[in-house]
Amino acid sequence: MTVSVALLRGINVGGHRKVPMPALRDLFVGAGYSDVTTYIQSGNVVFAHPPRPPDELRAGLEALIADAMGFDVPVMLRSRDEMAAVVARNPYPGVEAEKLHVLFVSDDIPADALDAIDVERFAPETLVLSDQEIYLYLPDGMGRAKLPAALGRLTVATTARNWRTVEKLLELASA
Repeated sequence: MTVSVALLRGINVGGHRKVPMPALRDLFVGAGYSDVTTYIQSGNVVFAHPPRPPDELRAGLEALIADAMGFDVPVMLRSRDEMAAVVARNPYPGVEAEKLHVLFVSDDIPADALDAIDVERFAPETLVLSDQEIYLYLPDGMGRAKLPAALGRLTVATTARNWRTVEKLLELASA
């Protein structure tokens, strides 16, 4: 069995697109996934499944959720090993956890993705690109940050998680 983490984008924000975590957990279990655990209301699901190509698994999860909830929900998918690599690659070691966020991306980040964004303009906020993640250092926190909004121009689906959530998801996937 493979352990994966599904990161759902844009649910339970401001009272819209509500997806109760018990219902989401039941949905995964009903679809045949095992060891299903959800973590906080932002749409994080840790689950075990037979090996399957990631794109096929992601498409299946998106269809499952859309059928059950009545609206589309982009899913970023990472295996347990990929989550471990996200933690290991942290380019901001020692930074306070509430100032560090990871923007998970659905596909590889295009090489020219940031060409239209003057990242220096957002200092002291900074970012570091990885293959399918963008690490964000936001010294005033996500709520006051300007850089994440500028990243809304990316042509791939994204969803952000704070560092504590990233570490907890790895812990759950490793249990």
